[in-house]
Amino acid sequence: MTYQASHDLTQGVFRALADPTRRAILQQLRDGPRGVNALAQGFEMSRPAVAKHLKILEEGRLITVEQRGRERLNHLQPEMLAVAQRWLGFFDAFWDDKLANLKLEVERDDD
Repeated sequence: MTYQASHDLTQGVFRALADPTRRAILQQLRDGPRGVNALAQGFEMSRPAVAKHLKILEEGRLITVEQRGRERLNHLQPEMLAVAQRWLGFFDAFWDDKLANLKLEVERDDD
């Protein structure tokens, strides 16, 4: 995967995760696919507003949409959360190294 493709994928995932409403929608979808009406019941916003959030989640590839007759079922795609986890994992390693070096310095000063 090229840098640009990887960056675009990461950008879309983090954009989707940036909003608390979208994170709450993902939590609801953890229990199984749901339509817009079922999802909208859990929020104090209009159905079109929820649909806009779903569109951003779909663009970030965190959900897929299945057309079943007149209903559109939204399915969680949890494997895409690995994109965010990998990106954040770099910083885990970075801080682990920094803290290990700090520990060595502190221990060296104790001698």
